[in-house]
Amino acid sequence: MALTPDATRLLVCNTPDNRLLIFDVTGAEPVLTGAVQVGLDPVSVRARTDSEAWVVNHVSDSVSIVDLNTMRVRATLATADEPCDIVFAGNPPRAFVSCSQANMLQVFDPGNLSAAPIAVPIEGEDPRALAVSSDGARVYAAIFESGNSSTLLGGGAAQPTIINFPPNVVSDATGPYGGQNPPPNSGGAFVPPIAPANNPAIRVGLIVKKDAGGAWRDDNSRDWTTMVSGAQASRSGRVVGWDLVDHDIAVVNASTLAVDYHKRLMNMCMALAVNPATGRLALVGTDAINQVRFEPNLKGKFLRVNAALVDPVPPATPTIRDLNTHLTYAAPTIPQSDRNKSIGDPRALVWNGAGTLAYVAGMGSNNVIQIDAEGQRLGAPAIAVPPGPTGLALDETRGRLFVLSRFDASVSTISTATQAVTSTVSFYDPTPAAVRIGRKHLYDTHKNSGLGHISCASCHVDSRLDRLAWDLGDPQGTIDPLTNRNLGQGLPGLTGGFEPFHPMKGPMTTQTLQDIVGHEPHHWRGDRLGIEEFNGAFIGLQGDDANLTAQEMQEFENFLATITFPPNPHRQFENTLPTSLPLPGHLRTGRFGSAGLPLPNGNAVNGMSIYRSGTRRLDRGAFACVTCHTLPTGAGTDYTWTGAAYVPIPPGPMGERHAALVSVDGSTNISVKTPQLRNLYEKTGFNMLTTRNTAGFGLGHDGAIDSIERFVSEPAFNVASDQEVADLVAFMLAFSGSDLPAGSPTNPLDPPGTPSLDTHAAVGRQSTLVSIATAPPAQVTLLSSMGTLADAGKVGLVARGRVAGADRGYAYQGGASWRADRQGETLSTAVLRALATPGGEITFTVVPLGSQTRIGIDRDLDGWLDRDELDVCEDPADPGLYPGSRGSRDVNGDLAVDFNDLLEFLNRFNAGDPRADYNDDGVIDFNDFLLFLNRYNQPC
Repeated sequence: MALTPDATRLLVCNTPDNRLLIFDVTGAEPVLTGAVQVGLDPVSVRARTDSEAWVVNHVSDSVSIVDLNTMRVRATLATADEPCDIVFAGNPPRAFVSCSQANMLQVFDPGNLSAAPIAVPIEGEDPRALAVSSDGARVYAAIFESGNSSTLLGGGAAQPTIINFPPNVVSDATGPYGGQNPPPNSGGAFVPPIAPANNPAIRVGLIVKKDAGGAWRDDNSRDWTTMVSGAQASRSGRVVGWDLVDHDIAVVNASTLAVDYHKRLMNMCMALAVNPATGRLALVGTDAINQVRFEPNLKGKFLRVNAALVDPVPPATPTIRDLNTHLTYAAPTIPQSDRNKSIGDPRALVWNGAGTLAYVAGMGSNNVIQIDAEGQRLGAPAIAVPPGPTGLALDETRGRLFVLSRFDASVSTISTATQAVTSTVSFYDPTPAAVRIGRKHLYDTHKNSGLGHISCASCHVDSRLDRLAWDLGDPQGTIDPLTNRNLGQGLPGLTGGFEPFHPMKGPMTTQTLQDIVGHEPHHWRGDRLGIEEFNGAFIGLQGDDANLTAQEMQEFENFLATITFPPNPHRQFENTLPTSLPLPGHLRTGRFGSAGLPLPNGNAVNGMSIYRSGTRRLDRGAFACVTCHTLPTGAGTDYTWTGAAYVPIPPGPMGERHAALVSVDGSTNISVKTPQLRNLYEKTGFNMLTTRNTAGFGLGHDGAIDSIERFVSEPAFNVASDQEVADLVAFMLAFSGSDLPAGSPTNPLDPPGTPSLDTHAAVGRQSTLVSIATAPPAQVTLLSSMGTLADAGKVGLVARGRVAGADRGYAYQGGASWRADRQGETLSTAVLRALATPGGEITFTVVPLGSQTRIGIDRDLDGWLDRDELDVCEDPADPGLYPGSRGSRDVNGDLAVDFNDLLEFLNRFNAGDPRADYNDDGVIDFNDFLLFLNRYNQPC
């Protein structure tokens, strides 16, 4: 959300509706004056001038340049993967775009849009929020998944012929505990004490964190430095000098593009702003205390919501403040009235002009708080706002703060004089009901925690990851049996060696919540049969005083069932696998020569062939990779082998599936669920062969294995060369799930997998056509490729532009034919392309299959096309108002407003027809007649 420089317009990203909303804010409250369709999932907007805005489209990997006067997209710029924010800086000004998944900024020249952007690599995971110094000389980027200087020491089972990396350093006799594993967490004791039935505990890994003095310590303050970065680093598998950079804010010179960093501020860096008076940076986010072991010790207080203030030029000493000053963290639960004071999941920050006051919005706590110039929270009560505030814009001249509430689909106005909400204006939201109803159970910190500042999304950030591991074991817990589990899928060689689930399970990395419903059981070990079995965490981990009701748990599950994997950035446009994928940051492990050298380009097609080969049987000559990691998800099959065929296992009483568990991973917990592989491309930045790392946790249930190449080079796998390693790495990076070959119920080495909820690689791709006569050949080829994919039924395709001065939409219906947003109007691809002109550009967008009608021609899916509704002065974003409906001036629904509509209304009025209750007050009277006449006689 942003104001134009003259503060007359408020620009709002309507993310689910794929539109930029333009509000007139010169009056008492915002008035919607226009909505411009941009790319898929617009997440940020900045006004370059009073008449031009640049919109960042997260899924489309694009920037839409919008003319605010004509309400049209005049150009579209392609970006690297998952752009998040944009600012203008430098002299002359250039556009800086953060590309989160690519870990870079891209710099565009507004004066030469055809020029290729300049890439500025960022040493950190997921740069997102951007800010600019007051003089425009520096750009600041908050690194979302910055880490918190914590990492994992390996400590599992010793099976050198299967998994020999990393070394079991926790059990090393030369370590701080003389090899005791697990080590105590309070002096020589365990807190809580280990229940007698739980002895002996299994050997596990250990989380260590670098302290202010540079020493690597565990939660018992024991020093592991010599084995992490010192002379004995090889005992943990690391090189001497190994380190985590822990960069939180990148500082980019807007002229030279040189980069420096502020570090060690917090873990999740969520919002960033520059104090206009002092130039100091203010960063808000969360900081985890994941080095502390055991769920009872973390209950209700496993992270802090912080603000960090730091001088603009590194190095600088930061001031770090807890934004919840009323919390002591002495108890996991406090009265609800005190919880409601808390702020959670902060996502927006804005300063006043004097730099004496900033507002911070809590997306999880549904409120706005105030801090002073030193980051100290002010004593004023938190201002309650509609759910999901993610954007703030301050209009000091008129004494107003605007709040974008993403979950409520509204813009609220707060008076800066009274600190109270004075109005809330809603806008159209096509979000499915399952999402709108259920997401509060993931995000709401006041409802779901004992202190009011945490939620499930505190670790499963944005339903994904925090890139950390946590030891949530409980020494007082119970050893659980393996009841109702699909052990080894019934396949000889996989069915033995299982052990019950021990409560002291050791560190586990946070798992994504994308597409988990229908792939039960859950957790790394498969120790939760279904979502319902997580209900106890609301009390046991988050400190709430009540679990969810059965209905609320169903709402939660319905929501989780909608969460989809995005397009995989390593797939080709056609969603095919790459055959020569560069692998920057992926290194040779030393199995086939010198360790630390770059891997060659990888051929994912060959990687998949090796992965599936029943001849090679990459797993020790006994099994193929796909035997356990089935396609298309990589998770285990929910079938069982009977000796002749795989037979599906019926769903359980809660609808849960039965994905297979294995006992052959060779590390710590013996019984584990075969994990899915669709987000491995996000788990980069950890490598024990390099001294500079951007992540401290990698692969496997505890994050101990630093890289994909390390895992596939383990002794368990009979790879033949570094080229094969590179090919397998390429396949893993491109493992998005869809368009992969299916298994067979009769092939014991390639069983059937479960369906994957993911997105075609082409979805979101855009191209703005100015004139087909002057279009570059590459653009024409792209447009044709879009049509080819749509003809094949892989994707949907829409087009949008101003034609004859009107905003028009089109949905592709196959065979080079397009349906327009007026009833009965179709046109060919050639005719549609010919309509594009300077000032009347047409933007083509690939959309998910099945969404092309809503996105292209019927925005509210009420069955009436958008232009037809506009032609009779109805709102295409109101499914309750359409031609012929109560309240419509087109009373008879014939798509024309004329004398016949007046006659039809009078007939209904005189007959007492309920449809004549024009104001919907339950009474048919003269007020309805007056309201109808007023609308009938008014122009659109």
